[in-house]
Amino acid sequence: MRELITALGLVLAFEGTLYALSPGAMKAMMRSALETPDHILRYTGLGVLALGVLIVWFVRG
Repeated sequence: MRELITALGLVLAFEGTLYALSPGAMKAMMRSALETPDHILRYTGLGVLALGVLIVWFVRG
């Protein structure tokens, strides 16, 4: 459970850094995401999910 909370904290820190350093770029990315077709967002999300699972799998053994 401790590792899960640590991972969540890292995600929040990373996201917060992006918004703090470049709020305009984050707004532009949100607008772009709204204009992107659902199937592309879905496949991109699945790809990122798979990559994340593979990274954790390799690191954790």
